[in-house]
Amino acid sequence: MKSSLFGIVGWSGSGKTTLLEALLPRLVARGLRVNVVKHSHHDVLLEPPHKDSARMRAAGAAEVLLASPHRFVIAHELRGHAEPALDELLARLAPADLTLVEGYRETDIPKLEVFRPAVGKPPLYPGDAGIVAIASDMPAPAGLDATRAWLDLNQPEQVLAWLLTATGSAD
Repeated sequence: MKSSLFGIVGWSGSGKTTLLEALLPRLVARGLRVNVVKHSHHDVLLEPPHKDSARMRAAGAAEVLLASPHRFVIAHELRGHAEPALDELLARLAPADLTLVEGYRETDIPKLEVFRPAVGKPPLYPGDAGIVAIASDMPAPAGLDATRAWLDLNQPEQVLAWLLTATGSAD
């Protein structure tokens, strides 16, 4: 199975998750198996502290696999060890046609930046050659590098068409 890896980056509040929520059902409707890696700078609460899997982690388990008829999740406690690199995490995923990575801004993978001037932060693309496209709610600035695509963030079908072509998933 051919697999593509593509990053979605941008400042907090720019709409990365909202864009992914719009793209995912469209990608799946085209028959693609899609994985998502979501990076967070915050602690993640998988279950309330009184539930069994949380209690087992708190008691010292290195990993807890919680399984149900609907899904399973593996919680791995780092306990002071370094956060795994993206490559290590990707190796744990099942095969997919496309893996979208939200966050991991510094990773050397092709990326689409979600840029909204209303967030009040500068664009990332001028300082990151890995950003090959920008999805924004403003028109493209004059003098934009012609190798970068400028997409309308409010037109998910346009972003989808570009992403399918860029990842070779349009076939």
